[in-house]
This record gives sequence, structure tokens and C-alpha cells, in this order.
Amino acid sequence: MTDVTAPMPRGLFTEDALPLYERIAARLLDDLRAAAARTGDRLPSERALVTRYAVSRVTLRAALAQLESRGIVRPSSSRGWFVAELGQTPDPAAASATAGPQIQGFADYAHANGLKATSKVLSATVRPATVAEAEQLRIAPGADLFDLHRLRFLDGLLVVLEHNRLPLTACPALAETDFNTASLYATLRAGDPPQVPRVADYSVEARHPTRREIELFEIADTMPMLVATQLTSNQAHRPIELTVQVYRGDRYHFRASITNQA
Repeated sequence: MTDVTAPMPRGLFTEDALPLYERIAARLLDDLRAAAARTGDRLPSERALVTRYAVSRVTLRAALAQLESRGIVRPSSSRGWFVAELGQTPDPAAASATAGPQIQGFADYAHANGLKATSKVLSATVRPATVAEAEQLRIAPGADLFDLHRLRFLDGLLVVLEHNRLPLTACPALAETDFNTASLYATLRAGDPPQVPRVADYSVEARHPTRREIELFEIADTMPMLVATQLTSNQAHRPIELTVQVYRGDRYHFRASITNQA
């Protein structure tokens, strides 16, 4: 049996560098070990950690959420964060090097590679989920769905037309966030509770551009388009995002790692 492990950087490229929140998670873990922290010890306040690591609260909370998903820290309502179990959990950088491609947000990829990511929101609405969407996202038909259409740019160059659909119950803050400037994955990771993308089913197909895509990308109708569909689940294995991304064929690279599971 052959298992195809595809890169999951929200349909962009394979991950060559850790996003900032993962690097902060690694630093925090190193600091806890250096201080000989034990199970039950309380971490410094979020304000103190933001100052120590010179990052935003969103980035810090994403780092804490990652450590929580690995069983290293745990939150306590109104009391802050506590050490759960340090053990010999491998460093995220080492894990990334051996675990293959990772799920990575568009903004994460841009930041890790020194690129400027920008977006233009075409529409952002809350609407009832269709039967088909509800089946894929494992929610009730008619449940509130956050529906987002954006153009995504790297260093001012249009790369992808993206359509995201997420259950609003997963992160109510989605409906009040300006995604012209905000990162979708950072918003999810900073949610209460945090939503950490963990597993994604990913497929790609080629087709001709639609009339709307010809206008948005300013291309000829002969330009091939690559359409990537991704269903992402969180740390609890619940689907949290259904996304379709449309790329110009000359601005997309897909690579997969294939292993034999015999």
C-alpha cells in the first residue's frame, strides 16, 4: 500500500522554515526545561511572556496552544497557564525535520520566507450551511457558517483566489475580524478555545479559468488554473475549515512525499 503524504501549506508550497509561533513555542519549552519547571508550576503571565519574547499576544497564544496540544502546558480559567508534563518531548524544529510537510497558513509561509503577505477581501458573510457543507464539516444543515472570499498576494503579486468556509461555533471571532489584514490561522489559534489545524485532506485538479478568474487574474483564457481543495481538522479531529484555492498554473508548485507502508 502506498501512502501519499502531501504538503499542507494551505495550498502553497512545502514548509522550509518554522512559523514564528512555533519558534516561540520551542523557546518557551527550552526556558521551562532550563528552569527545571515541574508539573503544576505556573507560567509567567501572558503580558510578561509577550514582553520576554517580543511578540504579539496572538503569536504567544498560538505558541501556547501548540504546547497545549502536545500536552506540555494547560490553561486554567482565570488563573493562567501551568506546566502539564515536560517529559522528553522533541523540539518542534526536530519534529518538523522528520515528520514531513506541515499544515501552514499563507501568512505563516510568507513570514517564514521573508515575504509580505497581503489580502483583499471580496466578501465576508455569515450564512446557513448547505447540506453538502454540513456533511463535510460535521455540523447541522443550516448552522451558521463563516464564508470568506479573498485575493491573496505575496510582495504585491496576486497568487491565489481563496474561498474559506468555517463553522462559526469553532471561532465566533471570525465574524468580527478584518481579514484584509488579519491571518485566518492566527485568529483560529488565538480563539477560546484555540483551534489548532492538525490534519488536512488535500486534492488538486487542473482546469480552464472561469470568466471571473480571467478578470481577477488579468489572464488569457488559455492559462491553466490549478484548483486545490482542503478540508482541515483541529487538534480534536473536528473539521474546522473547508477551503478552495485557485492558482494560476505558472504560480503554483505542488510536491508530495511518497512512502511505502508495508
